[in-house]
Amino acid sequence: MGKAHVFQIDPNTKKNWVPTSKHAVTVSYFYDSTRNVYRIISLDGAKAIINSTITPNMTFTKTSQKFGQWADSRANTVYGLGFSSEHHLSKFAEKFQEFKEAARLAKEKSQEKMELTSTPSQESAGGDIQSPLTPESINGTDDERVMPEVTQNSEPRAEPTQNALPFTHSSTISKHWEAELATLKGNNAKLTAALLESTANVKQWKQQLAAYQEEAERLHKRVTELECVSSQANAVHTHKTELNQTIQELESTLKKKEEEIEGLKQEIDNARELQAQRDSLTQKLQEVEIRNKDLEGQLSDLEQRLEKSQNEQEAFRNNLKTLLEILDGKIFELSELRDNLAKLIECS
Repeated sequence: MGKAHVFQIDPNTKKNWVPTSKHAVTVSYFYDSTRNVYRIISLDGAKAIINSTITPNMTFTKTSQKFGQWADSRANTVYGLGFSSEHHLSKFAEKFQEFKEAARLAKEKSQEKMELTSTPSQESAGGDIQSPLTPESINGTDDERVMPEVTQNSEPRAEPTQNALPFTHSSTISKHWEAELATLKGNNAKLTAALLESTANVKQWKQQLAAYQEEAERLHKRVTELECVSSQANAVHTHKTELNQTIQELESTLKKKEEEIEGLKQEIDNARELQAQRDSLTQKLQEVEIRNKDLEGQLSDLEQRLEKSQNEQEAFRNNLKTLLEILDGKIFELSELRDNLAKLIECS
């Protein structure tokens, strides 16, 4: 039976995928003869993690090379499957289309049967056509696990004013490091998968190497035994030559395996270097975020000081305006006093 990793959409966010199995499980197609429907079934131990009835309105969508999904309105959820290869995904999609068409035909036959049953002229009993329980498997392996990528919408940030140029520059640097960090995270995930696969291959090759060494020792012992038998010198010489050739081939194979092991070690060192770079970038990103918070605090302080200065200027303008009004009143009084003095002088 084939295997795949099973996911369901998060019922709260409707965005993130939630794994329903810790490892790859068997996913199969079944025909339910009692209800005349086709189902997709998957069990994790004794727990049914998928029990989806295929309807003619369902659509299986490939979202990546190894991941596909379909919506089940009856279960009010969306199922996702991660396969080990694109071939397995394509095979599942083809089977899904076949059983979807079969479900459509079964529904049409059921409707025709109901129409015939409801007609008085056709009340003769007829047997239901039932198919045996036939699973169709999906190929997959436990070695690979395809995780879906979930994108999150980021909220737009307000444009800073001219007084916040350092904060804008720091935000640009922060976005740059965030992009670099996301790229390194993707590369790190790929290298981690390759590292796990390489580690498994190294163990297998070490076992093969030990077996080859044991075989070489056995062959050497056999050569020694054959050399001691003088009556079979010619046969021993020929067999010895063949054994020597076999030993040379085994040594050549061992050398190639050792070179491959060295290459895998180099890949592991590269992965560690990338991990160190990722940690360094993470630290730099944290420093930039701290710097951004400091700049935000400085910007807030400057805005408060500017607001305070504007309030003081407004109060000064109001006081000056009041003083001018008083001065205008005094000038008007002096003008009247001058006119009265002039009249007095004229009268005297």
